[in-house]
Amino acid sequence: IQQLLQAEKRAAEKVADARKRKARRLKQAKEEAQMEVEQYRRERELEFQSKQQAAMGSQGNLSAEVEQATKRQVQGMQSSQQKNRERVLAQLLGMVCDVRPQVHPNY
Repeated sequence: IQQLLQAEKRAAEKVADARKRKARRLKQAKEEAQMEVEQYRRERELEFQSKQQAAMGSQGNLSAEVEQATKRQVQGMQSSQQKNRERVLAQLLGMVCDVRPQVHPNY
């Protein structure tokens, strides 16, 4: 009976040790998986950042071109306004000041 008790105690110790090793292996596997996931996430983030930078760089060029085109159009409108200002004012004043009273045809 003494031997059986000792054998049972050793078996319980071995089972406990095996459980501890298993828990350690699971914890280690979880940590390794977490590191792999983190590394993959970093790689994808860097890839995204590079693609975004490339897209924003080309978009920045487009916005600069649009801004220059807008400036050219505004300058064209301003020069046209300066050139035609006097003629338009004279035409408006002529229409307002030269009132020719007429009887409407339906009267």
